[in-house]
Amino acid sequence: MTDDAVLPLAGVRVLELGNYIAAPTAGRLLADFGAEVIKVERPRTGDELRRWRLYAGTTSMLYRTINRNKKSVVLDLRSPAGRRAVLGLAACSDIVLENFRPGTLEKWSLGPDELDAVNPDLILTRISAFGQTGPLAERPGFAAVAEAMGGLRELVGEPDRPPVRVGVSIGDTIAGLYGAFGSMMALFRRESSRSAEGARLRLPLSGRVIDVALTEAVLSVMESLVPDHLAHGVNRRRAGGRMEGIAPSNAYPCGDGGSVVIAGNGDGIFHRLMIAIGRPDLAEDRDLSGNEGRWGRRDELDTAIAAWTATLPRAAVLAELEAAQVPAGPIHTAADICQDGQFLARNMIQYFPVDVGGTEPKRVGFPGIVPVIGDASLPVRSLGPDLGEHTTEILVGLLGLDADELAAATAGSQDRT
Repeated sequence: MTDDAVLPLAGVRVLELGNYIAAPTAGRLLADFGAEVIKVERPRTGDELRRWRLYAGTTSMLYRTINRNKKSVVLDLRSPAGRRAVLGLAACSDIVLENFRPGTLEKWSLGPDELDAVNPDLILTRISAFGQTGPLAERPGFAAVAEAMGGLRELVGEPDRPPVRVGVSIGDTIAGLYGAFGSMMALFRRESSRSAEGARLRLPLSGRVIDVALTEAVLSVMESLVPDHLAHGVNRRRAGGRMEGIAPSNAYPCGDGGSVVIAGNGDGIFHRLMIAIGRPDLAEDRDLSGNEGRWGRRDELDTAIAAWTATLPRAAVLAELEAAQVPAGPIHTAADICQDGQFLARNMIQYFPVDVGGTEPKRVGFPGIVPVIGDASLPVRSLGPDLGEHTTEILVGLLGLDADELAAATAGSQDRT
């Protein structure tokens, strides 16, 4: 167990009402650094993520990963007893995370006003498809929609084919990052707001509600997409493995069937790359001394680089580029990642015995904690919990519910939340 001295959020309590990926990612980040995150799940089925990419057993590795270091409590938010329990937990928490469709918490009498009434210091972080306001606020939406509307999908794929999606729910993850960041900003402001006499000031409710929209989270990482359009009339297009306007930077096949990414787009780096691949003529070509000229001849440059990489195994390509101080790296599979010396040196693959549906637990590696404090990842304290694993501990131990109250709060209705 890690010393609390390196867990900066020790003592912070978070109530997570979210399903799927966005709000749970925010909760994971807070839990990773010491916050007690109490995850509320519906009776019987729990978070639907438990069955996403479920290859065997009862709980997916996706759920185990995103909900690590948390506690699972079963509550029926449709029942009066369940809602009373949520308010009781909110009363002794610092942050509430939620990613229901806007208006859902209000419908259950668990909205900002009700939460503020039981805890006027509480921070409420709300993640939704389009935000809590605006003409689309009440419309449902997943990360796929946000990635499309935020401009990302239009740039992913080959230029002569329809747009494609990256292989992970990146829109949800980005929103989760902003959710955790927003929560920390509000917590910092809450703790640092002082009167002239030094007493902590109470922030208004409007300063304690954080509103994260998936669409806006995606838009925020699109760099100069909008300014380039408005300033210069530029509409960026899909460029496959390239990045528009930057060359050479692409993926290249090697002689042994592996592939590498080479980023030779800095002026000095480009010169060294061309020498390394045996093309001094291109290294000395004045038209290629700047990025604009290189982008105009990107096909020629990619052909030259690929002709060189195809003659060598991947390890040899990387060794020669490292000697030339050219940024490059292997395109890893999951198996490659598990054996990568850099990841292993920083404790970025951590192993746990996990029930995967067989007769015995299996030793399974999970990603480490980012960012690093010190010289390696903090240890993951626990994987995503079993459904309701901590219900009694929290509802009886923290709230003091008796057996009848516990049963009423957790029994569950037949309707899905």
